[in-house]
Amino acid sequence: MTSDAGSASTPHSPYARPANLPEPTSPHGKQFVKFTFFRVRDAVRAGDAAARAEAARCLAELLERSSQRMLTRTYTTVGTRRDTDFMVWQVADDLQEIMDWQSALLASPLASALEQPHSFLSMTMRSMYANPLHTSAPGDPGRERLRSDDSGAAYLFVYPMVKTREWYKLPQDRRQEIMNEHIAIGHAYHRIRINTTYSYGLDDQEFVVAFEGDSPGEFLALVRDLRDSASSSYTERDTPMFTCRRMAPQALAAYCGLLPRD
Repeated sequence: MTSDAGSASTPHSPYARPANLPEPTSPHGKQFVKFTFFRVRDAVRAGDAAARAEAARCLAELLERSSQRMLTRTYTTVGTRRDTDFMVWQVADDLQEIMDWQSALLASPLASALEQPHSFLSMTMRSMYANPLHTSAPGDPGRERLRSDDSGAAYLFVYPMVKTREWYKLPQDRRQEIMNEHIAIGHAYHRIRINTTYSYGLDDQEFVVAFEGDSPGEFLALVRDLRDSASSSYTERDTPMFTCRRMAPQALAAYCGLLPRD
């Protein structure tokens, strides 16, 4: 059954779009992206081995379920931050997939074993700025969809970001000029892949930026160079920052102290 209750062509619909309203200017979001950071509770790590093993089993099952339903990648943050142990990066076309997975986690024995210190929700969206150094191939979705091909990078560097109100007051052509410099700096570090997603109205930040690369030192140099760019002066907040190392789901439990390490 179909319904035209929300169609703009229905003259008496309460949802019909008045003809005199301006068209929206921003592109719509496409894919939902979730970065969820977890920490094993100290009491669990110090507790019964059987309980830890059960938590490890639940973790493996939940990550397998996630990988069957959506693009899922797992990373450890052990040794890089004191408030998190691992991160799950999920990409789905339907937000309910992410919500259902989180609900399954909360209903499992794993829920009481873990804390979730940080969580960032965002969406892919076509950028409002042109990239003068990149020519898109026909059919290339650009930033409307995250690339499903695995870069194989050893690290993911993640942080939320908020721009200043002054940034949005700038004319579009001035913002494009500033972004041209920003893009040129990034292109000098061609071994680092950037994934920019958008959180306007969905979460506390405006963007979540995730860089895939093999060298923390190279990423440090990139961020240092970006600090000298004009765009940096329009950044209100870009913390907390996370250095995450790629790790297979079956290895995470032992690395986080749920199972004995070989």
